[in-house]
Amino acid sequence: MSEIAKPVLETGLAAAARGMLRDYGIWVATAVVFAALPHIFTSGTALTMMSLMGIMIIFALSYNMLIGQTGMLSFGHAVYYGLGGFLVVHAMNALAHDHLPVPVPLLPLAGAAAGLLFGFIFGSVSTRRGGTAFAMISLGLGELVASSALILRGFFGGEEGITTNRTKLAPFFGYHFGPQIQVYYLIAAWCFVAMLAMYAITRTPFGRICNAVRDNPERAEFVGYNPYAVRFIAFCLSGFFAGIAGGLTAINFEIMNSVSVAAGQSGVVLLMTYIGGVGNFIGPVLGAVLITYLQVMLSDVTPVWQLYFGLLFIGMVIFAPGGIAGLLMMHAPLWHAGVLHRVAPAYVLALAPGLMTLAGVSLAIEMTFRLTARGSGDTAMSFLHVPLDAASLLPWAAAALLAGGGFWLFRRSWPAVGAAWSDALAAARGGSGRA
Repeated sequence: MSEIAKPVLETGLAAAARGMLRDYGIWVATAVVFAALPHIFTSGTALTMMSLMGIMIIFALSYNMLIGQTGMLSFGHAVYYGLGGFLVVHAMNALAHDHLPVPVPLLPLAGAAAGLLFGFIFGSVSTRRGGTAFAMISLGLGELVASSALILRGFFGGEEGITTNRTKLAPFFGYHFGPQIQVYYLIAAWCFVAMLAMYAITRTPFGRICNAVRDNPERAEFVGYNPYAVRFIAFCLSGFFAGIAGGLTAINFEIMNSVSVAAGQSGVVLLMTYIGGVGNFIGPVLGAVLITYLQVMLSDVTPVWQLYFGLLFIGMVIFAPGGIAGLLMMHAPLWHAGVLHRVAPAYVLALAPGLMTLAGVSLAIEMTFRLTARGSGDTAMSFLHVPLDAASLLPWAAAALLAGGGFWLFRRSWPAVGAAWSDALAAARGGSGRA
C-alpha cells in the first residue's frame, strides 16, 4: 500500500468507526434511559404517564411513516390503533376463559396482525390516490369505522367498551403484570424494539424510495418505481406498528372503547407528529412525550386544555413548520462548532417577554371561560394561585398589559436574537463573527 493511500484509508476507517459508535451509542443510551426512568420518577402517576408516553411514541412514529416518510396525510390513523387494541382485548378475554398458556408480552403481536390486516384491506383502496384524495379517503374510512363502533356492539361494546384483566393470563417468568412498573417495562421493551425497527426501515432502500415518492411521485415512476405499490407497502407497515401501540394500550388500561377509533384520536397523533416535527425521526418521539405530558398535566389545571393544544399546533405550523426537532436541528451546527453559548443571552432576553405574553393570553382565556361557562353568578377564580374575580376590571387590565406589553417587548428583543444568531452562525462557518 502506498504512503498516500494508507493515511486516507485509516482516516476513512476512523470516520466509519465514529459513525457506528454514534449510531449504536444512541440506541444503548435510549435503552439505559428506559431502564432508569422508573428509578428516578417513582410515583404511580409518573409510571402511568411514562407508560402512556411509550405507547404514543410507537403510535406517532407509525403515523410518521405515512406523513413524514411517504407524504400521505391521513385523518383516520386511529382506525388501526383502535382495531389492534380491540383484537387484543378480545384475545385476552378468550385466553383467560380457556386458560391457554399465552403470556401477556406476546399479545401486542395480535394487535400488530390486526393493524396489518386492516391496513392491507383499507390501504388497497386508499393508497391508489395520493395527496388530497388520499386524505379524504382516509377521513371517510375513519368515520366509517368510528360509526361502526357504536353499531357493532358485540365487537366494540358500544359506549362502555370491552374490559379485560391482564393478571388472569399465563405468567411470564413469574410476572403477572399486575403492578404498573411491570407494565411499564413491558411497554418500554416493545417501544424500544418498535423504534429500532422503524428506524431501520428508514435506512433501507425501501425507505429511500418512500422519500422519493413523497418528494416527486412522477419522477419516481419515471425511473421505474410504482408509487401505488410503495404507498401501499408503507401504509401496511404503518398499520402494523399502530396495531402494536393499540395492543399495548389494551394491556395498559385493560379497556378499549369507541374513543380509540374516533377522529379525536387521529387528531391527537397528528398533533404529536407535527409539533414534534415530521422531517426528523426524533420529531414524533419529542411530540409524543410533550403532548402526553401536557394532556395529563394540563387536564388537571384547566378544563380548556384542548384549546391550548390547538393554539400550540397553529403556532408551530405557522412559525416553526419543522417542529421541535427542526428547531433543534437548526442549532446543530452551532453545537458542533462550540458557539451555541453566543445565542443563549439573546434567547434569555426574549424569554421573559415571551412568558409575559403567554401569561396574559392564558389569563384572558381562563377568565373568558369562567364568564361564559359559569355566568355572572360565580366569577371567583384563581390564576397561578392568585385569587381574582373574572367580572372585575382589574384582572382584564392586567391581562391586556401582560399580553400587549410582553408582545411589544418580545418584538423589541427579536433584532438582538437575529444579530446573535447571525454572529454565531458566521463563527460556526469559520467567518469573522459578523453577519
